[in-house]
Amino acid sequence: MCGRNSLFIDLEDLEQRFEAKVESEEAYETRYNIAPGGRMEIITNNSPDEIKRFHWGLIPFWADEPEEGIINARSETVDEKRVFEQSWESHPCLVLSTGFYEWQSKGGSKQPYRIFREDDPAFAMAGIWDQWEGDSASISCMSILTTEPNDLMKPIHDRMPVVLPKDAEDVWLSTGSEHRKEMCRPYPDEDLAADPITTRVNNPQNDDPQVIESIDSEQSGLDEFFRGFGDLNIV
Repeated sequence: MCGRNSLFIDLEDLEQRFEAKVESEEAYETRYNIAPGGRMEIITNNSPDEIKRFHWGLIPFWADEPEEGIINARSETVDEKRVFEQSWESHPCLVLSTGFYEWQSKGGSKQPYRIFREDDPAFAMAGIWDQWEGDSASISCMSILTTEPNDLMKPIHDRMPVVLPKDAEDVWLSTGSEHRKEMCRPYPDEDLAADPITTRVNNPQNDDPQVIESIDSEQSGLDEFFRGFGDLNIV
């Protein structure tokens, strides 16, 4: 799965990297600890030259009221799920990141890791988006696609987000669903790095450069990770 993200690249560098303009420069801020239910920078197929901020958690179209939504979608079965039908067919997006976080089980403890690209200031994960419409609200929302882990991720977790090569980002936004399904595969492990970090990341209220500091010794504890979220839905 992918249960936490970061995007702490400067605005100018972000726009240059993805050749797109941030929708609201006043609203953009660097973040080291983006949690489900928060807002995530994405690029949609409808506006490939614009960076928008969507709710992280795709809200089922049949929901009567706003809710946290589904944060991850399994790429192997996304085309089989009614909740993702419209989004998968016609609403692909790029989810922008400077590194995501995953937790490795160590007996009764959890060791957090930061997974990032050393050769790229930012990268894109494959996502899908939708527009939830309620009686009194309209919410732009998204979900991150996941796949089998590569060799780097296998010791840490049994799933990983679909990380897109730089030259595949435009293709993801413009191609059909059948081709996108073929693109949902583990990213080459030699292009990613994984650093163990402190459990400071467990608390989403901690959003500063200290979150990404690498450590040499194992840390434990995941009690704060789900605090304040309720149930996270992963389909």
